[in-house]
Amino acid sequence: MHYKYLLDIALILLFTKFLGLIFQRLHMPQVVGSLIAGLLLGPAVLHLVVETAFLETTASLGVILLMFIAGLETDINELKRCGKAATVIAVAGVVIPLAGGYFVGSYFFPDSLAIENIFLGIVLTATSVSITVETLREMGKLRGPVGTAILGAAIIDDVLGIIALTIVTSFSSPDVNVSWVLIKIVLFFVFAIVAGLAFAKFFRWWTNRSEENRTEYVILAFVFCLLFSFIAEYFFGVTDITGAFMAGLMISNTMSAKHSLYMNHTFESVSFLYLSPIFFASVGLQVELEGMTSHIILFAVVLTIVAVLSKLVGCGLGARVTGFDTKQSIQIGVGMVSRGEVALIVASKGADLHLISKELFGPIIVVVVITTIITPILLKLVFQERKPSNITMHPTL
Repeated sequence: MHYKYLLDIALILLFTKFLGLIFQRLHMPQVVGSLIAGLLLGPAVLHLVVETAFLETTASLGVILLMFIAGLETDINELKRCGKAATVIAVAGVVIPLAGGYFVGSYFFPDSLAIENIFLGIVLTATSVSITVETLREMGKLRGPVGTAILGAAIIDDVLGIIALTIVTSFSSPDVNVSWVLIKIVLFFVFAIVAGLAFAKFFRWWTNRSEENRTEYVILAFVFCLLFSFIAEYFFGVTDITGAFMAGLMISNTMSAKHSLYMNHTFESVSFLYLSPIFFASVGLQVELEGMTSHIILFAVVLTIVAVLSKLVGCGLGARVTGFDTKQSIQIGVGMVSRGEVALIVASKGADLHLISKELFGPIIVVVVITTIITPILLKLVFQERKPSNITMHPTL
């Protein structure tokens, strides 16, 4: 029997916690330490841990649980109020990165096909809000108009990304039917609302009858999360993390404060102790620096800068025109910078369909890792409250 996975998990948990505490001492989010831990353990530095199917599956489960917790902690009424703003933010956060990726690809690879450069832009449109969620939760800023707008925009961003990906892949694969994919996306949200409301009603009845046996409804909620995630991906082609968020959202307001506190504490404990560290470390484990020429390195640097600025400017402007003040707009723009596993999934799909070359896969991973690491750092900075001045102003006599 293969026991190496036990050592891998032990190393990941040890490194993520140790570096997390160091960054906490530096007044930075612990998640930054977890991301760097994966970078150190992986092929890029120490080569102690190599990503396996087991770690990949565990990381996927980790991000699903993170998004489920985010749904549980989201105020539905606040989300409704931010619906229009979230849509504008998401659209701006897709259009500008798409254009940025296309022009960067065209400049560095002038002989490449237009569809390849368009696909590179689609990779940049992806948003992985899981890092932002963990950072905002750690800072106590997840609830409120900014956190809710980021979550809402991320969901819409995923949908727009799926549509864009489907349209482009349809040119290379005759099996893809764009109209049918769009219909399935609409059907998913109809299903999510109907099934979610029905389950929420049943869940409310179950928690009331199981006042003392809290384990029952926690397990029931997690089963609902996993089923919703599976249904979203398998039947409707929507990402599993969107299904997980919708599941958490549907039962977020069905419990008493006592039940809600217990459930959040239980899921956060599981996430903190095991699943989240593996997910965050898995991003760094995918970095390999071998075979990167100076031209590719320069391309990776420019692509990273464009990836950061395009989301910051696009989502920030979208937030500003919908009524958020300047500070909130910058916070929202920063919150949408991280690409994470969503960009990797899109890039992998492009590689399978030969829409993106192997030499571009390395720079995309660099973009994913850098944007994932700097997002919590930037969030800490933009949410930092200014200390009141010690200067006392005296009235003029």
